[in-house]
Amino acid sequence: MVEGRFTAQTIVNPALEFASLVLTRVRHCQHIGLRAVEATPRHVLLELPYDVRLIGDPTSGIIHGGALTVLMDTACGLAAQLSLEHIEVCPTLDLRIDYMTAAQPQQSVFGHAEVYRVTDNVIFARGTAWQGGEQRTIAHCVATFMRLPAAAREGNTAQERGA
Repeated sequence: MVEGRFTAQTIVNPALEFASLVLTRVRHCQHIGLRAVEATPRHVLLELPYDVRLIGDPTSGIIHGGALTVLMDTACGLAAQLSLEHIEVCPTLDLRIDYMTAAQPQQSVFGHAEVYRVTDNVIFARGTAWQGGEQRTIAHCVATFMRLPAAAREGNTAQERGA
């Protein structure tokens, strides 16, 4: 392969490549085994594989709600990042999850998120978590993410810039 040229074996889906890369770099995502399944510029689908370390109720084997929260916050956060032209720091402002039913033991949970509005200051996303197909919804969520101004990202305040 000629250096600097892309082939069919290089980046096929840049959004999926980005989402996968982020998941390998964020420690808690590594620890619970999150995996990117699909991604486009405004949507992402993640998989949370079943793992005994994530059990919240030892008698039933049901996954802890905190692991589902990480799944949905990460899915919405990745969708928010993918909706922007350039990478920005976008911390979670608000995340609301409505749990519909418990996740079944021994099955992966999938989390889908999409961005439905981007403003100069806030990104709005919504998502669902399911098992065994989208018809078996476990939870719905809505989330907002703050877009930090370039000066804040760079650590420059107005005073430091002499303004």
